[in-house]
Order: sequence, then C-alpha cells, then structure tokens
Amino acid sequence: MNEITIGRLLRSATTGYVFGCSVPEPEVPLFGMFVKAPAQRGQTEAIGLIYNIAIEDDPFVRQMVATPDLPEAYIQDQRLNRQVPIEVSVLAVGYRNGDRFIQALPPQPPITLDRISACSDAEVCQFTERLDYLRLILNAADAPADELIAAAVGRAAECRPPEERPRFLREAGRELARLLSRDLVRLENLLRRIKP
Repeated sequence: MNEITIGRLLRSATTGYVFGCSVPEPEVPLFGMFVKAPAQRGQTEAIGLIYNIAIEDDPFVRQMVATPDLPEAYIQDQRLNRQVPIEVSVLAVGYRNGDRFIQALPPQPPITLDRISACSDAEVCQFTERLDYLRLILNAADAPADELIAAAVGRAAECRPPEERPRFLREAGRELARLLSRDLVRLENLLRRIKP
C-alpha cells in the first residue's frame, strides 16, 4: 500500500508531535484525524490525533495584508507557489508494534523530518477496537479534549460499516460514562455529540 505523506515532523515529545505541511488540501489534514509517524528507527509507529492546525504568517503576507484592493493573482501566487508555514499539532494516543496496536504513550517520539501519514480506514478501525485512548485525550493538558473526543469517535464510527456504527457509538458512550462518572455535565455534553 502506498502511503501519502501529509507532512514532515518539526518537533516531538512522548506526548505528541508537531508537523509542517503545505497548504491543506480539502481533506488533509483535518481536526480529529488519526495520523502516524515512524518511531524507534521504524520498529514502531506513533499514532496520534490532530488537535490543532495553525497557519503562521510570514513577512510577505504581513506586507500584503495592508495592501488595499489586493489582486486575486497575488493571493493565488502566495497560496500556490510559496511555502505557507502551516503547523499541525498531534496528541499521541498510541502506537503500533508490528501488527499490534497499543493505546498508551509511545516508548519514543518520532524524529525530526520523519514522514507523517494519515491512518487508513482499516488502521483506524483496528486501533479503535479498544477505547483506552479516550483516557489519554481526557487527560491532555493542551488539546481541546471534548472537541477532540467527539471528532475522533465520529471518525472511528465512519470507518466502520453502517450497520456496526450504532454499536460502536454505544460502546464509546459507555466508556465515556465510566471515565466521566463524576462529571455528569461534561458527560452529558459529550454523549449528545456522539449520539448514534
């Protein structure tokens, strides 16, 4: 299977990583998307969820913003022909070791300039067979946890056949009820968001 590189690693830590990419295509990258990066010299793959996409400015854009009646040709040139600095932040939620997925922090982070790829539907389905990764999202300090859970659970449901989606969403709801049993307001909000 040919994997499409969606970016290259800028910096990483055990809890997550940041990659850079060119102007986003309509589908890549998206908030809540499952992505992967090689780690431990290719022995494992760090699995993560995109939780922030930031389009940084550059000196040329700063000058263009102040130009009244900016021609469309300049805007298209900037978007198509120049390197627009885009940083995508990823929360680590697990890793693959051979054919096995583990829902815990990876033993090592990926290395600078490693290729970042989107996880296939089959990989997302296999990874989300268990729901231990939800705890990692809930405990994330920097990520918008509730929004990310709703997006990730929705993405995991979409990769399944239509007849399996309601069962998966019920299981996710039960796991969230277990994890958030002491925060009923938050739980109710999340359950509304993932309702089958």
